[in-house]
Amino acid sequence: MNVTGLILAGGLGTRMGGADKGWVEFEGRSLIESLIAQLQPQVDKLVISANRNLDRYAALGFPVVTDLRPDHAGPLAGIETGLSVCETDWLLTCPVDTLNLPADYAQRMQQAAPSVAFAGGHLQPVFMLVPRSALASLSASLDSGNGKVRHWTDQMGLRQVSFDDTPGALCNLNDWQALQQAQQ
Repeated sequence: MNVTGLILAGGLGTRMGGADKGWVEFEGRSLIESLIAQLQPQVDKLVISANRNLDRYAALGFPVVTDLRPDHAGPLAGIETGLSVCETDWLLTCPVDTLNLPADYAQRMQQAAPSVAFAGGHLQPVFMLVPRSALASLSASLDSGNGKVRHWTDQMGLRQVSFDDTPGALCNLNDWQALQQAQQ
């Protein structure tokens, strides 16, 4: 399967006081650098979706794309942009604040493709594997004013892939408290 990995780093970081989460450090390394090390071996190509610090992200050596839509329209806008530049058959998404990406993340998602992750007893809708052909559906959803990731993944009929067998899998740092807890 031909897969492009998309790291979603375009958010406002509002729950972290406006911090660009990609450059938040955890155990002496930025979150973006840590995630690249985990995701790159699992995909054929890697793209970073960001809306600020573009030169800094580009210095990491991967293509950087910005949302096609204005005003930080949310993760679906980043995924839409990722699909619009995707040169492979599939797009595998992952938020930049992911701490524990399983080494078999891409493989497991491919086995159920198109798919969405389930971990920690909850659907993790920003972790998905979708075909490049899903761009029209995603754009239509955003055009209609529906930017909720869960709504679109349900509409697409993505199959759930459970990562509950891997403790801490797909754990992400939504706020400073989560970062402090992860450092303990």
